[in-house]
Amino acid sequence: MAVKKITKRWLFNNLGVILVILIALEVIFAFGIREFYYSSVRSTILAQSSVITSQLTSYAEDSSTVFASQVRTLVENFQERERMELMAIDINGKVTFTSSGFEPGNEVYMPDFTEALRSNSGSAEMVDVVNGEKIMAITVISPVVGEQLAAMRIAVSLDRIDQQIILFILIITLVCVAILFFVIFSSSYFINSIVNPVGEIGATARKIAQGDFGARLHKKNDDEIGELCDTINYMAEELSANERMKNDFISSVSHELRTPLTAIKGWAETLTDMHEEIDPDTLGKGMRVINGETERLAQMVEELLDFSRLQSGRIQLVRENLDLIAELSDAVIMYEERAKHEGKQLVYEEPDLIASFYGDRNRLRQVFVNIIDNALKYSDQGDTITIQAGVSEGMIYIEVADTGCGIREADLPRIKEKFFKANATRRGSGIGLAMADEIVSMHGGSLEITSKETVGTKVTIRLPVGQG
Repeated sequence: MAVKKITKRWLFNNLGVILVILIALEVIFAFGIREFYYSSVRSTILAQSSVITSQLTSYAEDSSTVFASQVRTLVENFQERERMELMAIDINGKVTFTSSGFEPGNEVYMPDFTEALRSNSGSAEMVDVVNGEKIMAITVISPVVGEQLAAMRIAVSLDRIDQQIILFILIITLVCVAILFFVIFSSSYFINSIVNPVGEIGATARKIAQGDFGARLHKKNDDEIGELCDTINYMAEELSANERMKNDFISSVSHELRTPLTAIKGWAETLTDMHEEIDPDTLGKGMRVINGETERLAQMVEELLDFSRLQSGRIQLVRENLDLIAELSDAVIMYEERAKHEGKQLVYEEPDLIASFYGDRNRLRQVFVNIIDNALKYSDQGDTITIQAGVSEGMIYIEVADTGCGIREADLPRIKEKFFKANATRRGSGIGLAMADEIVSMHGGSLEITSKETVGTKVTIRLPVGQG
């Protein structure tokens, strides 16, 4: 629809304006060329009439010659007889002599003669069609008026001149038509090179909007349209990647939710079936599992809610003065038993210093918990997790390093993206690290990750002392 509108708008506006301009130019040219030729003929006739008037004056002053005979000789020997006709007119308005040698009829249409007699200038002009022929005639009153001569009249046929004018108009018309065809040809190129690709872009964008993330545009030219094609293709790739991450996230979260729910359901059914014969040890074990898995579910739900708040920009930091090292130590204590149970070594020596910081206690502890949990999650039995903290150059640094499976070099640039999981075999939703990075950034700090596959990973958090 949009492409059709652009094409119609271009045809009606652009092509219409060009057509109007060409028509206007042709009309102006036609009037101009006609005026030019007619003015040239008029100037030539006036020049000849001046010469003839001068000769008549000289004849009248020469008493030795017969005036009428001289006039007749003048008319018959008129040098321009091939281009124009010279006529001698008597006082009664009849043509007595002509340069063509033909005797004129009794009735000759000469309104210019009558006008010349009445005019103060002694001359008059006529452009009209006489006997099917268009002529221009100029009548000049003779300086000596008698019965045989009252005026001299010069007439020129305009048919050939009109034919010449028509030829020029035809030529300029052909030029205008050629210009119009060139404009139409260039327009077709414009439509093929711009409007049609825009239509293809619109169609591909609609496919992408409908979920076909495999749709791609073919870049034909390295221009703005080509750049737009690259942008659409890049958008499709990003949407496809986000769609895959979303699906992986849903699958991962579903698996993460299913595991504790299965454990809770299994123990609940076991305890229900035992009735009065329930063993206290079994009851205690079952309740511990149910309680632990319920807490794990609550933590996952809270993490998802936090992520939702982060995406909508509704996370609010509740800042207060705190000791960042003490908060880190509390987080480490939470994982000591788990590390022993999983056969992993958790190494941490609390530094003898106070790292004053103004920030959100719960959010920062959430960051520490997430980083330490990831270190344990991506480590195997016998691996070591080393935690260090200190103050250097006005920055509080916290390092959590493990000797676990590490991260592939290709995955490292995307490790902090939401939903992205470098290792799908390990549990997790893929949003914890993105949350941690955002929280640290909101406190004016940075979170850096270095890793090597099969060697281990190190996460470094830097926060400004006394700020947040």
